[in-house]
Amino acid sequence: MATARKGRELFTILETSADTESTAACDSQDSPLNLSADVKWFEIPYRKPDSDEEDELREEEEEEDGGGEGENGFTSTAAAAAAETADAASFIAGGGCNIILVTGSNGLKHDEEEYAEDCYYSTSTNCSDTTSNDSDIDFSDLEEEEERRSFFSFEDDLDEDCTSPDFWGEPDQVISIEPFSAVSGPQHSLGDDADTRDYFRILFPDSLFEHMVEQTNNYALYRQRRSGKSDPHWHPTDVREMKAYVGLNILMGINQLPDTGMYWASDIFIGNAGFKKTMTARRFEKLTQYLQLCDRESEPVRGERGYDGLFKIRPLLDVVENTMWDAYVPNRCLTIDKCAIVTKGRFSPTQYMSSKPLRKGLTVWMLCDSRSGYCHRAKIYVGRPSEDEAAACLGYRVVTSLVRGLEGQYHHLFMDSFFTSVPLLQRLLRDGQYACGPTQPGRKGYPEVLRPRNVGKLSQGEFYQCQRGNLVATVTRDAKVVSCLSTNSAPGIVGISPGRQQHEADRDGENDSIDSSGLSFGVPRPLPLLLYQENMRGVDLCDQLRECYQVGRPCKKWWRYFLWFYVNLCIVNAYIILRESRGGAPPAGFNGKQFTQRHFRVRLAQQLIGDYQGARGMERAARKRHADSPIEYGHRLERMSERSRRCRNCTNKGLRHESVFGCKICNVHLCRGGCFSEFHK
Repeated sequence: MATARKGRELFTILETSADTESTAACDSQDSPLNLSADVKWFEIPYRKPDSDEEDELREEEEEEDGGGEGENGFTSTAAAAAAETADAASFIAGGGCNIILVTGSNGLKHDEEEYAEDCYYSTSTNCSDTTSNDSDIDFSDLEEEEERRSFFSFEDDLDEDCTSPDFWGEPDQVISIEPFSAVSGPQHSLGDDADTRDYFRILFPDSLFEHMVEQTNNYALYRQRRSGKSDPHWHPTDVREMKAYVGLNILMGINQLPDTGMYWASDIFIGNAGFKKTMTARRFEKLTQYLQLCDRESEPVRGERGYDGLFKIRPLLDVVENTMWDAYVPNRCLTIDKCAIVTKGRFSPTQYMSSKPLRKGLTVWMLCDSRSGYCHRAKIYVGRPSEDEAAACLGYRVVTSLVRGLEGQYHHLFMDSFFTSVPLLQRLLRDGQYACGPTQPGRKGYPEVLRPRNVGKLSQGEFYQCQRGNLVATVTRDAKVVSCLSTNSAPGIVGISPGRQQHEADRDGENDSIDSSGLSFGVPRPLPLLLYQENMRGVDLCDQLRECYQVGRPCKKWWRYFLWFYVNLCIVNAYIILRESRGGAPPAGFNGKQFTQRHFRVRLAQQLIGDYQGARGMERAARKRHADSPIEYGHRLERMSERSRRCRNCTNKGLRHESVFGCKICNVHLCRGGCFSEFHK
């Protein structure tokens, strides 16, 4: 039996047998649990002792009955374990404990008939029903009034005096969990014959390609005007070529080479024939050089009115933000976390994080689905706010902006200790959103009695809780001491996950979960910690899918990293939509056994490139079409440049001759004499 210190509540952790579990036969569809069926659950009601004398008597009885206890609160002999099981059975028979066991992803079973009266979970209408259709995210510090309103809302939540000694109470209150009944999942009108390009078009529409073509052509002219000389190797691009350019960048993430020029190498073991057929290496470099998303001539400088730190990618954000939000309605459990983008360029918001695998990079806050990894929203970190007060509530503002539009729908949010605070969870609960996550025990509003200096040394699995309405504060020891806050977890519920040794014992036919030393294989954990561990993986799933195949090449322009980040994110989201819409079935024409993300990317790149052929492909086609009479179609021998270059016809024959003459339509140098006619034949 797990013991508590003097003056504190005793929490009993029980391990039931299969016969006891089989008697629990009451279903509940409104449970907030979303855990594995291997976890055994026990509800431990709070019993406040009447006096210190009764506490001492109870401790003496436990010492006499238990014989000897281990350091972690479990009996150390088989006889003590049997006595503990008998005490647990009598305690259950007396109605002192509700045994809760998970039977599916969302289902619960109880052994009490009057579950609606005794269970901590009940339905009410205390949460706000306000809704909002505004789904815009402020990615920069343009809307100062909105940030100021968010800051004042943060101050209002602090005005509830969460630091008062009377704010927190005993964990004996009934919490209210409203059921999640909103329609969720992919939202599109594509049929069964839709292919990968159709799903990608939902998130990255053709209008974005048209905008990229327009701004790239304008930027090329802008650069030539500023330099005062024209670029002889540049000609305006079009939508087909831009799609082929993006398709080649997608393929580069699958077939990765150290240098871009190696894809066009003449070595048959290195060069890629598909790249050579699509466009030349010089054309690919020119598109990369002049690629642009905004009108650089109208860009405001720092200090001017309307300055935007993300002006270079603002058109992309305005489109992709809405498409990602509309294409997939959020499910019940959502994850809020950050991801890092490795950069080599110079950008002021670049952060150095010594404790992370990616120590230097750009930070993006993401709202993702806990199960599929679909990214609903992303917020780019653009630097510390100018006001110190606004910087203090950065996590508060990030969360409220990411969940904007979900008010009153009773979603369950899971976040890390950077965001979790008492004012934030109060704000979310008032808006009809539940949350759970670890926090820093030194933050304002956290219960003073649960701070490390007051709790002391905890045994593994031991925990203490305080409560105010739905808000529950927990401190426990797992691998280390963890402090967490939650509004979707009833107090006093403990889960025991079977360990590796217990799985092996089950395969050998042994049902006993306690070994000869009396220690349980599983580590008991309170409900908030288990919920966090099961549902805090949404952003990690998205990062795993995104990091498998990078899009784009490293460069010195910071906004290029965000461009390829969002292109890659749209590919991942499109793959998730296809997988869930078709139930795992591959699109028509796929002959493999399993349609993976790699097949999705290859198929998407092939459909983006299509039958496009760049300058060299058109050159070969024109050469074959005008072979009979090249002069009739404008092909003539004329001076190409002041510097001589190798004759293409002689090179094809293995000879080396140079000439300043050639054919401008074919864009090749040719020797004066028979090389002109021989080349066009």
